[in-house]
Amino acid sequence: MAGFRIGRGRDNRTPQRQPQQAPQTPYGGAPAAPPYAQQQAPQWPQTGGSGPYGEPEYFGDGGDPHQQPYPPQGPQPPRGSDQYANTPGHTQMFAVGEAPYGDGAAYRAGDAPQPAGPRLHWKQLLSGIVLRPGPTFWQMRDYAVWGPALIVTFLYGLLALFGFDQARDEAINATISTAIPYVLSTAVAFVIGGLILGAVTHTLARQLGGDGAWQPTVGLSMLIMSITDAPRLLFALFLGGENSLVQVVGWVTWLAAGALFTSMVSKSHDLPWPKALGASAIQLIGILSIIKLGTI
Repeated sequence: MAGFRIGRGRDNRTPQRQPQQAPQTPYGGAPAAPPYAQQQAPQWPQTGGSGPYGEPEYFGDGGDPHQQPYPPQGPQPPRGSDQYANTPGHTQMFAVGEAPYGDGAAYRAGDAPQPAGPRLHWKQLLSGIVLRPGPTFWQMRDYAVWGPALIVTFLYGLLALFGFDQARDEAINATISTAIPYVLSTAVAFVIGGLILGAVTHTLARQLGGDGAWQPTVGLSMLIMSITDAPRLLFALFLGGENSLVQVVGWVTWLAAGALFTSMVSKSHDLPWPKALGASAIQLIGILSIIKLGTI
């Protein structure tokens, strides 16, 4: 009986499935790849880029539409804002008229501003001071006007002598050899006086925080002084400086000169009008004392 069972078990046993064994690992290495892994397509190499698949971030937006980008890391921006703003490959949008990098100040004290426009011809300059003073002063704030300023002031000084009654009588009664040097010296004195008063105005403007150049300021101040007194001088040549109409015209033109000086200094030095008027105060007082009233 015992022998039958042993023989039956030896002859009639069925083959048993052996459990699969894990592939042997080489010494000190990773598990060996299964044979079918060698037939797969090569994987995309990692190039060290910053994007989720190895490419740079700015190429990630146009990749495979079936691939989902990695979720952004860190705190999420508020809804409705650009989550990619100020990141590599992206720019931040700003509203129209918004200053993204500061207060947008156009001029700084001591800096050389950009010219506001091309240099005006002397005819446009003289007519612009009377008809459109604001745009003219703004456009000429960066250009010297020595030619028109010196010529106009010199011609004005030649005629200004005849606006004073006593000086006109002396010039008319004197001989030509005496009157010509007298008239020329008066014209030169008006030019020098205009230069000094303009320099004082520029210095006061810079002390009050202005940033304009001295050449345009002095030249434009000389033109304003000469042009605004032309109507009074025209009446004074025929009616005399003591005439009541001449006096009224003199006061009106002096107020007009104050408005033009304030506008010029405000545009040339980027100052509010109270400071611009304060910078022009000494020049206005000098014009009133020397020319309008004739007290000096």
